[in-house]
Amino acid sequence: MSSNAPRRPVRDLRFFLTVPHACSYLPGKEATTLFLDPQESPVPGVYDSLSLLGFRRSGRHLYRPHCEGCNACRSVRIPISDFSANRTQRKLRRLNADIATRVVPARYEAEHYALYADYIRLRHADGDMYPPSREQYRTFLTLEEPYAHLLEMHLDGKLVAVAAFDQLEHGLSAIYTFFSVDKALEKRSLGTFAILKLIELCGEKSLPHLYLGYWIEECRKMRYKRAFTPIEVLDGRHWRPLIC
Repeated sequence: MSSNAPRRPVRDLRFFLTVPHACSYLPGKEATTLFLDPQESPVPGVYDSLSLLGFRRSGRHLYRPHCEGCNACRSVRIPISDFSANRTQRKLRRLNADIATRVVPARYEAEHYALYADYIRLRHADGDMYPPSREQYRTFLTLEEPYAHLLEMHLDGKLVAVAAFDQLEHGLSAIYTFFSVDKALEKRSLGTFAILKLIELCGEKSLPHLYLGYWIEECRKMRYKRAFTPIEVLDGRHWRPLIC
C-alpha cells in the first residue's frame, strides 16, 4: 500500500460540480463530475498533486467523477518496477517490432486529426465524441504545456496510432489513444501496444507509475486494463493492489 498524500501542499483551490448527466459507461446511470475551477491552469505542482487524488486531464480541465451513491469509477495505475509482460504482450512486442515511435509536443497536426476522425467515426459512433470535429479534437488533445506529449507510431512511414500522455512528477498519465481502423492491422492490437510503449517510456525516464485513468468493473470497454498486472487502485487516499 502506498500513501496518496501530495508531496507538496496544494494551495486553496476552487472546484465546481456539473449537473447530473447520463453516464457514458453504465447504461441507466447518472453521473456528476467535479472540475477544478476552469480559471485555474493545470500547472505542474497542482496537476501532480491532484492526479494523486484521482484527477484526470481533458484539454485544459482537471476533473474526477463525483457521483452520489456510486463509486464504480476507480483510478488505476501500473507500478512500473513490478510490471512483467504476459505471453500475449510479449508476442505483441515482437509482432510490432517494425513500428517506429516518436514523442512530439501535443500540438495540432492535420495527419493526427485525420486518423482521430476515422477512429471516432468507425469505432465510437455511439459515444459522446461523435461526430468528430477539428475544434473538438483541439480542445480535447492539444495543449501547449511542457508536460503534454503525443506518442506517434509509424509503420512503413505511415501514421498508424497516436497516444496522448502527460509527464507528471511521479509517472506518465495516459490520456487517450487512437489508431488505424484498417482490418489488416487488427492483429497488432495497437491500443495495447501503445500502453506497452508508455510502460517502456516510464522505465526510460525512471518514473514509477503509468496512470491509466478510470476502471469500471461492469464496463466491457475497460476490461483491457486488467491485462496489465499488477495494477493498483485508488482506495480513499491510498493506492492498493487491485484484486478482483
